[in-house]
Amino acid sequence: MIKLWMMTSLQLAELFVSSIVHLLYGFYIFSSAVAGDISQTLNDYLFKSNVAFGETGQNQTNVEGLPPIVLVHGIFGFGKGRLGGLSYFGGAEKKDERVLVPDLGSLTSIYDRARELFYYLKGGVVDFGEEHSEACGHSRFGRRYEQGQYPEWDEDHPIHFVGHSAGAQVVRVLQQMLADQAFEGFEETNENWVLSVTSLSGAFNGTTRTYLDGMRTDDGVSMKPICLLQLCRIGVIMYDWLDISWLKTYYNFGFDHFNISWKKTGVRGLVDCLMGNAGPFASGDWILPDLTIQGSTSINSNLQTFPNTYYFSYATKRTRRVMGMTIPSGVLGIHPMLFLRVFQMSQWKFPQDVSPPYKGYRDEDWQENDGALNTISMTHPRLPVEHPSRFIRSDSECQTLQPGIW
Repeated sequence: MIKLWMMTSLQLAELFVSSIVHLLYGFYIFSSAVAGDISQTLNDYLFKSNVAFGETGQNQTNVEGLPPIVLVHGIFGFGKGRLGGLSYFGGAEKKDERVLVPDLGSLTSIYDRARELFYYLKGGVVDFGEEHSEACGHSRFGRRYEQGQYPEWDEDHPIHFVGHSAGAQVVRVLQQMLADQAFEGFEETNENWVLSVTSLSGAFNGTTRTYLDGMRTDDGVSMKPICLLQLCRIGVIMYDWLDISWLKTYYNFGFDHFNISWKKTGVRGLVDCLMGNAGPFASGDWILPDLTIQGSTSINSNLQTFPNTYYFSYATKRTRRVMGMTIPSGVLGIHPMLFLRVFQMSQWKFPQDVSPPYKGYRDEDWQENDGALNTISMTHPRLPVEHPSRFIRSDSECQTLQPGIW
């Protein structure tokens, strides 16, 4: 009894600390964006007379005829135009006008984000598909893109995609949709619309962090009753229900197609969402179930590595092996918000009373990590079947580029 009480106390303490750290970090990012915008506005107002006419602060190096590069953000990410002047990709979109950074739902499912990415590029009203929309309880149609960012996109005008974290899986799902001609009104799509896929710490095979944050290990879909993700769920529902326009201009979780706003659902709709009877968290149509090992395996079972596309992946870790144990690589080189998770993930063990997520699962394979994803998940798609790959430790080992292999 005493042991159980101590374990519960430690878990609640860890939940409290994690909640405070994440909340403060989110507030820091948001306030930095607001402060940056205010500073820029004042600077433009006070010193605009000193700026030479026609001068530009961007370094545009567009080369005619080269395909665009589309950067796809990960979970809790944002695209160009959100969070003021902040850039998810370190200002890459300001270096070259060929670099596109779409703003996709930061917490919406892999499927929904892939659908939105297509219409962001081609233009039109986002169509999530009738069957999917009915099953998940949201509107079939979403945002309207009056003008696509690359309307000429086709097999003769392919695109380079770069995905970070969950963004890499979004690109893979999009390519499969193109191969399956899954977009109504666009019957000529195929996998060759994608010239290359580059993954930066990509979430190909899931992450054990989802379980630490609150996803249940037995199904990989539902959440524990008391966990960090439950607090996140409540916060997101309230944010979308309040529907404060200037706040959502700065940051949007991407659930507008669920019609959670008080203007459409009223107080009863809020209660239904909070009780788990409606909304994305009730249907499971959000990002976290897609990032569990079970969820990623399910997605991967329908995805191919195509023979004419070039695939690259960059894996990261913030751990090292010492005397047979995996531990964080150091204090100074790890972001404070991630240090605890690096340690927890390096010591992760799948519960013995739960069936492992796949045949041949071993805890030690999943211990190397960067605090968000396990390194084994970043190299290439492995589950449920392993895709062609070649491991390269340094650029000197690179040979002639070969399509169809990671």
